[in-house]
Amino acid sequence: MARTKPILIVDDEKNIRLTVAKAMEAFGVDIGEAGSGEEALSRIKEKDYGVIILDLKLPGGMDGIEVLRQVRETRPDIHVIMISAYGTVDSAVEAMKLGAVDFIQKPFAVAEIRELVAKVMDRDLLDERRAADYATYIELAKRSIGQRLFDAAVEHVRKAVSLDPTRPEAFNLLGVLMEVRHHQPEAQEQYRAALALDPTYEPARKNLNRLVHRKWGEGLALGVDPKAKKEEGA
Repeated sequence: MARTKPILIVDDEKNIRLTVAKAMEAFGVDIGEAGSGEEALSRIKEKDYGVIILDLKLPGGMDGIEVLRQVRETRPDIHVIMISAYGTVDSAVEAMKLGAVDFIQKPFAVAEIRELVAKVMDRDLLDERRAADYATYIELAKRSIGQRLFDAAVEHVRKAVSLDPTRPEAFNLLGVLMEVRHHQPEAQEQYRAALALDPTYEPARKNLNRLVHRKWGEGLALGVDPKAKKEEGA
């Protein structure tokens, strides 16, 4: 997706909407805001949004999951980034089933949300035929999840593993995909594989801890590969 389509921010907290809107100014696109699910759906009918930044917990009778479900039925092309603070793991898994692969947890930094939106925008520009590196296959997997092509997502993640089996992010993402399929034992196995590679990799530790101890109040942690962070900052 070219970085030209408007972005819609859906959150009942005005200060969150203002913070995110400020962060999005760098993209030079129109920014829309909505304080409820109903208002969000109304705005989507009025304008061709490319990205929706959507809070899981919204006031009234329509939460973020229901908004996501309706968006997927009418506009499956829109990328949706979920804001989570109060969501249970069940709602996170449901969001993944509906094609929401990108999550950001409150509180978040302006740079963090801007970087995530940039990655989401650029994901559509990836050429699967020219994919040759670990990071590209991870992004292709996330694009496939957004399209609800979970078998393709697994294939892309496994290709990432074959290119570099020493990094934890792919194993953690495989675990998340296993959870979406309700294969908890396989998910635990993948989280443990990630931790065997890097015992300090926090997303896999959180996911494994949540499954083993059944801490359903914690959401899925997709995480960022620390090696990728280091490479970006190099």
